[in-house]
Amino acid sequence: MTTPDTDHPRDFPSLPLQPALLRNLQDLGFSQMTEIQAAALPAILDGKDVIGQAKTGSGKTVAFGLGVLHRLQAERFRVQALVLCPTRELADQVAQELRKLARTIHNIKILTLCGGMPFGPQIGSLKHGAHIVVGTPGRIEDHLRKGNLDLGEVQTLVLDEADRMLDMGFQAVLDQIVAELPRQRQTLLFSATYPRSIDQLATRVLRDPVKVEVTTGHTQGTIEQKYYRVENNEQRPAALYQLLASFDVSSAVVFCNTKKETDEAAQTLKRAGFAALALHGDMEQKDRDRTLALFANGSASILVATDVAARGLDIEELPMVVNYHLSRDPEVHVHRIGRTGRAGQKGLAVTLVSKKEIYKVERLEELMGQPITLQEIPELPRGFAPARPIMSTLQIDGGKKQKVRPGDVVGALTGDGGIDGSQIGKIRVFDFSTFVAVERKVAKKALGKLADGKIKGRKFRARIVGV
Repeated sequence: MTTPDTDHPRDFPSLPLQPALLRNLQDLGFSQMTEIQAAALPAILDGKDVIGQAKTGSGKTVAFGLGVLHRLQAERFRVQALVLCPTRELADQVAQELRKLARTIHNIKILTLCGGMPFGPQIGSLKHGAHIVVGTPGRIEDHLRKGNLDLGEVQTLVLDEADRMLDMGFQAVLDQIVAELPRQRQTLLFSATYPRSIDQLATRVLRDPVKVEVTTGHTQGTIEQKYYRVENNEQRPAALYQLLASFDVSSAVVFCNTKKETDEAAQTLKRAGFAALALHGDMEQKDRDRTLALFANGSASILVATDVAARGLDIEELPMVVNYHLSRDPEVHVHRIGRTGRAGQKGLAVTLVSKKEIYKVERLEELMGQPITLQEIPELPRGFAPARPIMSTLQIDGGKKQKVRPGDVVGALTGDGGIDGSQIGKIRVFDFSTFVAVERKVAKKALGKLADGKIKGRKFRARIVGV
């Protein structure tokens, strides 16, 4: 294993990237590389195997994404790159980022294959072919076993958040997938931690890798951490309400350890007047998609989630995260708080701690190398009432499979007698549905416009969804 030089140029034009990729990076506003990008990209573009160790929010997706796209031959309509992710949410996020990076390369097809989604449509998509496949190990292995997926011409394998995949028990499945790949390939492994199991995996699947390590994913001082004392579990709901009221942020993610706690906390917040939604592994994919779309577009202000959302949740500006319980794993705690304070923004991470969790605090102090002081819960501000989100969401029963695009939706909403374009927020298009955020005050007018009009010459059912 080799390590690179520590002094790296930080501007993208210093890299030997394809001109089309450099132009797109400029258009996207990417001028300076993050630490992991500057350390890893020279070796990646040189065709070497790379182990990248970096925390959440470090910019690793752009690092391996540029490497994959630089090597890709668009005229060869074969699967040339395979990206394995631990969760559906992360796979979807990675695929979106790759599509954004590939905007200036014509006819690039990126296919997402994840469990929890219908199998039949994936078979149909595979028959049409793809250049890049992004997926979860279990579903990729399913398609390999059934002969639907040919990895015989893969040039690049990416193992994203490899530590999480091993934690989830994908060791044997990863070995089965790797056995189907050409021996002559580039392998890029990214992991937030580097336990012995990762070292063993790297020894089996990488060849003389360059190891790059970035110890911080956030600027020092970007995330302010506060820890609050609760007597017992019965006190947590009231304490959560008081904290959210005291800091009164526009949005927050509340992390729970179990699905039951997640549902209960979300219901408690709803009854108190917060626009809160729950997210956990028992939800169907369509419900998870809707929940994430509503939170990301500002139609819901609080997302209560299990750690299924700790990795792969892509919210650019998240002012605050709350640990309803301390995680059993100190590393998971670090990933949780890494959801806030991204891209140079200030963030706040608050944690509720009971007497029974003091041993977790001690483990966390050891990991972070600094003492933790428990504070008293702040008093509830006088006259506080949760603010309603300014956005509302319309769900349209048509998506990518019906050729619906964001521009079509904007056109349908802003035509004669429609709403102003400035009143439209984020638009997410899934296979069979589309979510569009509009200002709450014009939601009914926007819904009426969709009911009376057409998108791409067709009538689509639409409704207001939310909390």
